[in-house]
Amino acid sequence: MILVDTSILIGYFKGLSGLPYDKLDEIIDNQIPFGINNHIYQEVLQGAKTEKEFNQLKEYLDVLPFYDLHNGRKSYENAALMYVKCRKLGVTVRSTVDLIIAQTAIEHNLYLLHNDNDYTNIAKVIKELKLYK
Repeated sequence: MILVDTSILIGYFKGLSGLPYDKLDEIIDNQIPFGINNHIYQEVLQGAKTEKEFNQLKEYLDVLPFYDLHNGRKSYENAALMYVKCRKLGVTVRSTVDLIIAQTAIEHNLYLLHNDNDYTNIAKVIKELKLYK
């Protein structure tokens, strides 16, 4: 199972081409289960330029599986600790939301499909984060 990051979905919906988007095509074509979390949902929706586009995106996203953090405040604590561990090794994660998305993938044992260097850098430090190749 795969968690698809905002960085993929936005480019995919814009019709961008390239390896990361080809991977999503492969996932869809092979009916490999994939989903998102609430942070990805919000990021994609807030990228809409019109209410019509917003409603189209919402309609598509609403049928996907949603993965929530399992452990309430402890999940956020773990995401913050992930940041601390990364910083200790010289990796600065630019986005708090990316840490929460990474924590979601870890808690659900999902592969993360992304097009964002933050995740590549996090995975160098946090071995539990599995990136979709």
